[in-house]
Amino acid sequence: MIAFKDINPQAPFHVLFIPKKHISSFNEIEVRDAFILENIFLAIKKTVFKFNIAESGYRIVGNCNKSAGQEVFHLHFHVMAGRKFLWPAG
Repeated sequence: MIAFKDINPQAPFHVLFIPKKHISSFNEIEVRDAFILENIFLAIKKTVFKFNIAESGYRIVGNCNKSAGQEVFHLHFHVMAGRKFLWPAG
């Protein structure tokens, strides 16, 4: 797994978490990928505490296919914080 700042951030804190194994979308996840997903979510937890955003709140976003906004067809999660988010959009 790798993580880095988004080149087009939508919040003051916006980091991508990406597995090194190619998985094109959520639709392609298999049972054997559970360990990969577990490690990504544990890395997200570690990161939000390291950057002191765990208590104030953060958003984890994953898009699946074009109509949902997926532009890069390699599974990844956006972790965003540092501003108020609206639901369902914003």
